[in-house]
Amino acid sequence: MSQKVPSIISSIVSCKCPRCREGKVFPHSAFNLFGFSKTNDHCPNCGLKFEHETGFFWGAMYISYAFGTIIMIVFGVLAINLDWSFAKIAAVLVPTMLLITPFSYRYSRILLLYLLSPNRHFDKKYV
Repeated sequence: MSQKVPSIISSIVSCKCPRCREGKVFPHSAFNLFGFSKTNDHCPNCGLKFEHETGFFWGAMYISYAFGTIIMIVFGVLAINLDWSFAKIAAVLVPTMLLITPFSYRYSRILLLYLLSPNRHFDKKYV
């Protein structure tokens, strides 16, 4: 009897290991104010080392920067089209950027793992 293989999209959304798609990359919830940035060293299910070389996750900064840039562009277009004042833009943009920081941090790391990790290929033997 074979188990159902999790899809790559659901695994990315739920922050699961790229190799087994079962183990959690982060030990805490994104809503944990003091623990959202903690990353497991190894997958609790298959043992994959997430940061396979020192500084690997520094590349995630570029992905996080792209997330922030997209949000700024969207708000810029909205502000121009709705004729918002600078105070209104700041009142909406600053809290929005603070609220999405944990998600930007986590998903930039997850996308980097799924795109560039040498051991990212799914392996059924770990399911």
